[in-house]
Amino acid sequence: MRAIDEFILQQPEPESSVFSVLRNFIPTVDPDITEEWKYKLPFFYYKGKMFCYLWKDKRTREPYIGVIKGGMMDHPLLEMGDRKRMKILRINPNEDIPLDVIREVLQWALSFY
Repeated sequence: MRAIDEFILQQPEPESSVFSVLRNFIPTVDPDITEEWKYKLPFFYYKGKMFCYLWKDKRTREPYIGVIKGGMMDHPLLEMGDRKRMKILRINPNEDIPLDVIREVLQWALSFY
C-alpha cells in the first residue's frame, strides 16, 4: 500500500472520506495535475510544479486544500492565516463538499502557472 493510501485510511471519519473525495476530484480539474506524496502529505503538481496539497487544521481537525499560489488570489473562501504565500480552502467534513467552488478556485490557481 502506498503512503498516501495509508494516510487517508488512518484518518478518522468523516475526514477520511473528505480526503478520499478530494484526492480523486483534484486531478479531474486538469489532465496535467498529478498526485505525489511529499512532505508526508498528499501533494498535487501541475506540469511538475507544486500546485496544492491536502492537510487538516491541527486545532479543529478540519480538512483543507492548501493552494500554493493562493497568495496571488483574492477569493472570499481562501484564508491566508500566518502563511506568506499560500492560502487554504477549508472543507467542512459535516457538509456536502463544495466541488464547484473547489473547481473554480483550482482553475483560477492554474492561471498563475
